[in-house]
Amino acid sequence: MIDNEQASQPEIRKIVVQLEETYSEAGRQVEGAKHKVTVAAVIRNPFAGHYVDDLAPLYDLGRNISGMLADRGVQVLGVKPEEVTSYGKGAVVGVDGELEHAAALIHPRFGAPVRAAVGKGDDIIPSTKKMGGPGSVIVMPLTNKDSIWEFDDMDATEITVPDAPRSDEILVAVALGIGGRPLNRIKPD
Repeated sequence: MIDNEQASQPEIRKIVVQLEETYSEAGRQVEGAKHKVTVAAVIRNPFAGHYVDDLAPLYDLGRNISGMLADRGVQVLGVKPEEVTSYGKGAVVGVDGELEHAAALIHPRFGAPVRAAVGKGDDIIPSTKKMGGPGSVIVMPLTNKDSIWEFDDMDATEITVPDAPRSDEILVAVALGIGGRPLNRIKPD
């Protein structure tokens, strides 16, 4: 039997931080900061290898890890929380888990701590989830944290961790951005 209290506390094997800073694009200097950070944690999946009806402990696990990841992302960007303009999230579940484990982790309670870490966040945090093994790539959409229809912030980022997720793990990530896409110039119709 799996203890629900233990299942809701993250057992972190590693954290991987990826910072992308774009200074020129298409032969042109980029005006203003155009940075993205992805912070991923490789955690033990408490339900790997077991079918469980009640996935609520994963809701709490998501809440317990998401703020930590978002706080680290803001710190790495080196900005005030309110200067973060976009966000996204994602998870890769190892093959002894289920896709529903990722959904339970990143949907019900994951968002509030991320929004607190970035000083607000009126709109949905876009996400993606998948099953995979070590080295799986996860591509996460980013959208403006306060206005999902802000075209300049519609973007994506990806991360891969060569040794994760193992079969009994989940790679869970938060992506944050400032400044939108390099050379953004799409106008609403």
